[in-house]
Amino acid sequence: MKKTIIAFALIASTVTLTACSQTERGTAIGAASGAIIGGAVTGRAGGALAGAAIGGAAGYLIARSDRSGYCIYRDRYGRRYEARCR
Repeated sequence: MKKTIIAFALIASTVTLTACSQTERGTAIGAASGAIIGGAVTGRAGGALAGAAIGGAAGYLIARSDRSGYCIYRDRYGRRYEARCR
């Protein structure tokens, strides 16, 4: 079980580093934290999956509420940026 938790932590840190926007980072951090906590508490992969789902949803809601009135756009080169919604 210890190896599974370490694997979840490594995967979660990789996903968190590759997230682009603040909302994506919040979702990734919430899912990673939920997976680690759910796996540690229940000792099962199902608990880790449930924790990831709940943590990801909570992370999304928290991160999204922080930037109300802003939208994510892409320029002609495919780069993402945030600006006030039109």
